Amino acid sequence: MNNLLGRTIKNDLINTYGVTVIPAKSRLNAEHLELIRKQKIDVSDIIFADEADQAPSYQKMVNGVVNSSKELFESYRISRKIPLADIRKDVIPVIQDISRNPDIFALFHSVQGKDDYTYQHNIGVGVLATLIGRWLEMSEAELSVLSLAATLHDIGKLKIPSELLNKPGKLTDEEFSQVKKHTVYGYEILKETTGANSRIALAALQHHERNDGMGYPLGLKDGQIDPYSKIVAVADIFHAMSSKRPYHEPTPFHKIVDQMRRGSFGALDPHIVSVFLENIVKRTVGREVVLTDGRVGEIVYLNPHDIETPLIRIDDEYIDLSKRTELNIREISL
Repeated sequence: MNNLLGRTIKNDLINTYGVTVIPAKSRLNAEHLELIRKQKIDVSDIIFADEADQAPSYQKMVNGVVNSSKELFESYRISRKIPLADIRKDVIPVIQDISRNPDIFALFHSVQGKDDYTYQHNIGVGVLATLIGRWLEMSEAELSVLSLAATLHDIGKLKIPSELLNKPGKLTDEEFSQVKKHTVYGYEILKETTGANSRIALAALQHHERNDGMGYPLGLKDGQIDPYSKIVAVADIFHAMSSKRPYHEPTPFHKIVDQMRRGSFGALDPHIVSVFLENIVKRTVGREVVLTDGRVGEIVYLNPHDIETPLIRIDDEYIDLSKRTELNIREISL
């Protein structure tokens, strides 16, 4: 940890209660390092001022790996084989590097689906699932399988007509039934792929299954769904909601958190959702946010009883979102 001495931090460092331990723009000294140890602050979460300027390189990495994956996935249409070795060599290491970005909001922005949604979604879900896996303290071996499973979760869509996948309006019941078949197609493709772990195929099959049995294609319930598939499901939903799609704009931050939290008590695994959302929200302290009334402020404190309704400072005014229920966080600024 001594290699951090003299480095300047970009944002406030907070403890698990949302209290600022070291203010933003501090130059770290020996006393600071001792505070970091005592407060058990994860060093990998610290964003340093000299790293902040590197954020655009993550966008370049995402764009590059999206193009690489598109070429590799499209090769399936000709060869009818998944180039698994090339994906492991050229795509997965980049996804794992991107997921280590200490500024998770810059990371979220870089993986949001924008133009070529189908392929950006594959990479976005791969990155987010890897991030969740780290927060769940999975081993490197487990993360390697999870990263690959998440990146290939929608591989079955290669058998779905592109006009259906990119249709700007609502799908008819018949069209939706056709799109849902991508889960079975993906499973079949990956089961026939030499070297693919069986759990990778299961993630393709099960990422739309839900704990309450209301998912598809088999209507499985909690204990019947593979844990990797549950992680991919959370990453899949978060990425889809936060991205621009042919038929909707990105969902505001507070609505994503609210809908995922409510979904965790039936559709999604509550533990995975809780770990994911709490790790996101606790990193919002010190961030600039846009409220639903358009005003811009800074999160200065997390409510320990409800971390999703923090204290916001706008100039000399303090707004407690737990008491101002008409206000919410629309967007986290970069």
